[in-house]
Amino acid sequence: MEELLKLDKELFVFLNGLGSAPYDDFWSIITKQIYWSPLFVGIFYLIQKKVGWKNFGIIIVFLALFITFTDQITNLFKSGFERLRPCNDPEIKDIIRVVIHRNSFSFFSGHASNSMGATLFIFLIIRKYYKHTYLLFLFPLIFAYSRIYLGLHFPLDILTGYAFGIINAIIFYKLYTLFMNKFFYK
Repeated sequence: MEELLKLDKELFVFLNGLGSAPYDDFWSIITKQIYWSPLFVGIFYLIQKKVGWKNFGIIIVFLALFITFTDQITNLFKSGFERLRPCNDPEIKDIIRVVIHRNSFSFFSGHASNSMGATLFIFLIIRKYYKHTYLLFLFPLIFAYSRIYLGLHFPLDILTGYAFGIINAIIFYKLYTLFMNKFFYK
């Protein structure tokens, strides 16, 4: 485990070191969900267009439940593991680029779990309607990298968040399909 954490820090230092001051504002914007709102509105429009208002409302409820669940479990893990964020890690904090500083814990990334999980959940629903739906996965990749760039998460935090998000997205998608089959597709 020590070796894995050492490699994680080394990879973080490398990836974080790829940044430069002229791009800091760009990545600070990328990391905030509010700036992704036009993308979300566009995706919601495409979903509603194919499934109708009633089914769209059910999708939104399941998505809200998914995000709430994932946020709460992520916070439990952060409190349980108490892994310092890279910007607070005494071994590396003086050699990395810290664009944004947070005092909360790092393991695992809620941004990564929510973005990957929500994307997968939506992908599973709309993949049959749109040919290039796989492009949605650019969102969690770019969004999560912003956390490394800014000095807030280690790569292992991101990968664990992705795994957690994927597992929960599959579970919530199965619950969604069971719900829809039981109450709407008789």
